[in-house]
Amino acid sequence: MPEGGQLSIEARHEPAPADLVGIKLGDYVCISVSDNGCGMDEVTLKRAAEPFYTTKGDGKGTGLGLSMVYGLASQSGGALRLLSTVGRGTSVELWLPVAAIRADNPGAVAAASDRASRRCHVLVVDDDPLISANTAAMLEDAGHTAAEASSGSDALEILRHGAFDLVVTDQAMSNMSGIELARKIRKTWPSLPVILASGYADLPASEELRLPRLAKPYDQPELIH
Repeated sequence: MPEGGQLSIEARHEPAPADLVGIKLGDYVCISVSDNGCGMDEVTLKRAAEPFYTTKGDGKGTGLGLSMVYGLASQSGGALRLLSTVGRGTSVELWLPVAAIRADNPGAVAAASDRASRRCHVLVVDDDPLISANTAAMLEDAGHTAAEASSGSDALEILRHGAFDLVVTDQAMSNMSGIELARKIRKTWPSLPVILASGYADLPASEELRLPRLAKPYDQPELIH
């Protein structure tokens, strides 16, 4: 909304709409974010959730935000719906199925306790706050704890003041790449595992390429595995 406007965040509980393809019948929670900004044309709307597609300039976006949300919705049994009209605004709807098991169910509590017994403390490093927050949320949903760093220097400072079991770092970051961060981590914390996340097929040739790789965009099963 370059000229300003109104942003609305809403949640509602209702059955899945008939025109929402790819999800099962049943009760859902719909979380929607709507604006009355410039909107998207049909071409942009069709490609908006594609990995690495962005209309922003260099250095202002990765094009992974909506694709990560789409992946989160899909792996949760839900869906992402985008509605937009040029000159009228955009609405992003995240449809998530209502859980069939209550949180206070004894079996659910036992499962949560079992996951907690294998909990890891993970540092997530990414200069895109949406990707960082989504990765941390997927880790925490799997029973782990996560902290976030927006750069390599921030990550090193956090590591100096806390104990971690794993670092998951983006490769393409300004000032310090993921490989450079991994090199510094190995000098100071040689036993700390590092996973390198990247959306690029080719990385600089170096000994650090022996690091485990996580291809972007990734979903929760890929991250946890």
